[in-house]
Parts: sequence; structure tokens; C-alpha cells
Amino acid sequence: QVHLVESGGGLVQAGGSLRLSCAASGRTFSRYAMGWFRQAPGKEREFVAAISWSGGSTYYADSVKGRFTISRDNAKNTVYLQMNSLKPEDTAVYYCAARVGTYYSIAGNEYDYWGQGTQVTVSS
Repeated sequence: QVHLVESGGGLVQAGGSLRLSCAASGRTFSRYAMGWFRQAPGKEREFVAAISWSGGSTYYADSVKGRFTISRDNAKNTVYLQMNSLKPEDTAVYYCAARVGTYYSIAGNEYDYWGQGTQVTVSS
């Protein structure tokens, strides 16, 4: 069982930066691949970024590639999402998710545990 808690969301102007954190409970954090997803009002949840259990492999949605960076610190049971050059269209609730196994997925239904989400609002 893994309990995930996101933090770091907030209100930022376009062009600004935020760093989201996702703290995981449990002693087996390094056995999970991790992903970030987001959901804007009236829209479907969408994949943002993912990272393998070791942190050695990452993958990004085209919409955030070059602006967002996912990383993890297994010693701290935490995964991060550094978001730079934010745009109003990045406004959404951001969720972290854990997937049993070493490899990530871009499909939300392949993740086993989810956090409660953190709101990110980018003003123009």
C-alpha cells in the first residue's frame, strides 16, 4: 500500500515556475514507477510525465516537453515535477500516481495508487 500526498501547487503568472512534490509513504517507494497527470475543468485527465523506478528513464507529453522536468529522490520517498515557462493552458489539478513495477506507463488506468491532487493556476 502506498499513500501519496502532493504539494507545491498555487497561483503563478504566465512564464513563471512551480515545483510540485509528491511524498509517498511506505518503505518500497523505489519499487514503483511514478507518473504525473493533470485534469483541467471540463476536460479528461491527461498524462504529463513519468519516471522509472530508478529515475534513469523519463517520458513527457509533447505539450510539456522542454518545460517540465520529472525527478525522484528514493531516499526521501519523493517525486518532483519542476514546471518552467508556465502557460495558462497548464492550469489544472495535478495528480501523482504510483505504478507497481519498474517501468512507467502513460495510461492512467495502469497506475495503482493516486494522490489527492494539487491545484495549479496560471494567470495570463
